[in-house]
Amino acid sequence: MRITKLYKEFFESEKSGGLVLILCIFFSIFISNQKFGTDYISLWNMDIAGHSLIHWINDGLMAIFFMLIGLELKREVIIGELSNLKNAMLPIFAAIGGMIVPAAIFLMFNYNTPTQSGAGIPMATDIAFSLGVLSLLRKRVPVALKIFLTALAVIDDLGAIFVIALFYSKGILWGNLFIALSAFGILMFLNRLRITNLIPYLIGGVIIWYFMLNSGVHATISGVLLAFTIPCRCTDEKSSFNVLQHFLHKPVAFFILPLFALANTAFLVHSDIGQSLTQNYSLGIALGLVLGKPLGIFLASYLAITFGLCKLSDDLNWKLILGAGFLAGIGFTMSIFITMLAFDSKAIINNSKLVILIASLIAGIIGLIMLQLTLSENPKDAEE
Repeated sequence: MRITKLYKEFFESEKSGGLVLILCIFFSIFISNQKFGTDYISLWNMDIAGHSLIHWINDGLMAIFFMLIGLELKREVIIGELSNLKNAMLPIFAAIGGMIVPAAIFLMFNYNTPTQSGAGIPMATDIAFSLGVLSLLRKRVPVALKIFLTALAVIDDLGAIFVIALFYSKGILWGNLFIALSAFGILMFLNRLRITNLIPYLIGGVIIWYFMLNSGVHATISGVLLAFTIPCRCTDEKSSFNVLQHFLHKPVAFFILPLFALANTAFLVHSDIGQSLTQNYSLGIALGLVLGKPLGIFLASYLAITFGLCKLSDDLNWKLILGAGFLAGIGFTMSIFITMLAFDSKAIINNSKLVILIASLIAGIIGLIMLQLTLSENPKDAEE
């Protein structure tokens, strides 16, 4: 199976970024729970122009992360794995199953309670972490599995974006939203005119972000909208689209996401951790990520293939699909992001972050061991 240069760069960037994220998480939690931890935590909450530093990271810098996701999705649809409907259907069905089942498990524990708004938390997959763990298996990983997990995670994040837009937007100010959407419409018109200069798109993106931020719809959605307006000549590596995508990979992987990890894992781990982990919302998050994700992905994939809606690549088997399903249970970035939108209580937010970290670790270890054993049964050089 042939892999494009851009896909190789994306995978290498994401797997390396995942390893950096792991270091940032352990560093931040460790520092937060030392004697000077309160000063470290206060650092992320200091006021800058009327908002906390963590607010600027989550609502500002993360819009750039979402823009990269949008660019990846657009490229995949035009020339990538998702451009072929038959190939695209398997990760699409898998992603849908991987969102519905975890949300259902969460609601089993939290329906009609004050924490039921957290149903979106276990729906998400962290691209950087999941590919980072997969990279630990090195050359034995079939290319088809890398592409399946990447496409699954991208579609999964798109689903998370829709969830954020539909369920986690508060008190919509229609005037500001109208201005943001008007700017989006103008950029789409420039796209139709085939204007490829990035400057008007980037200026328009800032306008969309500002008015989206003040509309009640979460500002990070502006990143995805901007990505869809930029003309894509994906086969031309010198095109504006590919130049922007190349440029964003490393800043996102090695600056924005690590900064997000440092800021959002700066919390105290209390001595009553056992009680925190047995709350209904904690059980919903943990079981949703560790069990719901692989179960939903496996069942949806099995049903879709059984009914002839898609096919299983020769390089894949059901054990690999299940192993990838467990890796998809690593929800860190998007799960924590949705946590802060879903809950108002600082205690619940911090407990949820801890549960997400523990559940993601468990899911990642299970997935890694399962794939290790499966690939050992059929050793072969998976690289082209």
